[in-house]
Amino acid sequence: MEDVGDIEDLISSIADVAEIGRVKPRNIVSLRLKVNDKPLREIHRPSSQVPGTQTIFIKTWGCSHNSSDGEYMAGLLSNYGYKITEDKAIADLWILNSCTVKNPAEDHFRNEISAGKKSGKFVVVAGCVPQGDKKSSFIQNLSVIGVQQIDRVVEVVEETLKGHTIRLLGQKKINGKKDGGARLQLPKMRKNKLIEIIAISTGCLNQCTYCKTKHARGNLGSYPPDEIVQRAIESFNEGAVELWLTSEDTGAYGLDIQTNLPELLWRLVAIIPEGCMMRIGMTNPPYILNHLEEIAKILSHPRVYAFLHVPVQSGSNQVLADMKREYSIEEFETVVTFLRQRVPGVSIATDIICGFPTETEEDFSETMSVCEKFKFPSLFINQFYPRKGTPAARMPKIPTDMVKQRTKRLTELFHSYTTYDHRIGEVQEILITEEAKNGIELIGHNKFYEQVLVRKEPELMGKCIKVIVKSAKKHCLIAEMVDKPRIIKNNLQRINDMYSIWPVFALLVCVLARILWLLV
Repeated sequence: MEDVGDIEDLISSIADVAEIGRVKPRNIVSLRLKVNDKPLREIHRPSSQVPGTQTIFIKTWGCSHNSSDGEYMAGLLSNYGYKITEDKAIADLWILNSCTVKNPAEDHFRNEISAGKKSGKFVVVAGCVPQGDKKSSFIQNLSVIGVQQIDRVVEVVEETLKGHTIRLLGQKKINGKKDGGARLQLPKMRKNKLIEIIAISTGCLNQCTYCKTKHARGNLGSYPPDEIVQRAIESFNEGAVELWLTSEDTGAYGLDIQTNLPELLWRLVAIIPEGCMMRIGMTNPPYILNHLEEIAKILSHPRVYAFLHVPVQSGSNQVLADMKREYSIEEFETVVTFLRQRVPGVSIATDIICGFPTETEEDFSETMSVCEKFKFPSLFINQFYPRKGTPAARMPKIPTDMVKQRTKRLTELFHSYTTYDHRIGEVQEILITEEAKNGIELIGHNKFYEQVLVRKEPELMGKCIKVIVKSAKKHCLIAEMVDKPRIIKNNLQRINDMYSIWPVFALLVCVLARILWLLV
């Protein structure tokens, strides 16, 4: 299959469209008739029997990597002719793109499968749950799209609508080495047209004892830098103004292909247009330690958010060792302290797992001390969930009441300090990318990726505006606009403007020529 650079490339050729997703020979695909004890009349029949004309509902749980996968599947299906809907009641087929990080997310996924079956819908499952546990009882007799097989979503949907069950869970490789997955140049239907999410790699180099995602995403597989940069350029030209880099561990990027994260970031910084911003995704401490100097310089760049998500998970070295996190609390503190010194105002977000099986009261006190010391503006607090098949799931559990109590104590600590009060009165430049759920405000982010709310006004979406901060809440700033938005044009807009001027210019030349001829 040829790499597809843009949506128009697919529309221009029916032959190209027909080949989407058929990377491997058809004879390796195992097709089985769907087993269903219900009478045929109870099964929802598609509104049309013509391939590529049915309506598809896609639901995604979990991280930004999963969101990007869902956007690619929507883009491929839309380009083939399928109608994508957010109303699952009218859909012929549901694609449920799952997350395996926590039990609640998997429970919601399982419940949605049951709801789809009861509604008589065709159901296709995707994401980390089926990839990480292929034998789960609740996905049997359902079609499955593996995390590295999303480029074959059209094929899976076609066969499922015919009544077949197709399961694609293979791993993509280049020259015998694991690849990042489906090509980044595939067509995409963004949930937010202003934000492009690029997965720079898949998998990781860690073996965390509590993590189920490793079972699904596997070892590190990095995309080539050229492919990532090209995707970013295309996205900005298509109107995106914010670039999110995502991965299971962005700090490990490139270690499998003889490059590294700073080298990629500098290449991306060079192509970010004026008025656009880049956000660097989650990185674990071990792989960022070697690049702190360069990372500080990159975070200081005016077109990069001074924000980094560095999960610590525990403040206890003993618990970190039991988790196999491969760093000490001292190394984590080195990362935070260095970046705060070199990048004034930088936002560091972190994660904590409360109630890991080996966590003692003394261990938890050390976690509390770290959080109190650094007063993180964003703190993601999670109770420990034993995930099936992980080493931590076999460890003796801490009593649930104790886990809840520790979670409550840490939550109270987080809410005991103010986060953004020091910003009140500041004049900031923010980039507007979303509308608030209340419908009367817009959401932007300042240089430090702090959320800023402003009154909704026409034509502000996707624009950089200057605001003054009037008040602060725990999770956001409230501001008022003090300057008109800077209208930044991407490359395609500049080209279009240039061509729109030519007719006027040509007319003026003709008029002047006519005047000169009359004078002579």
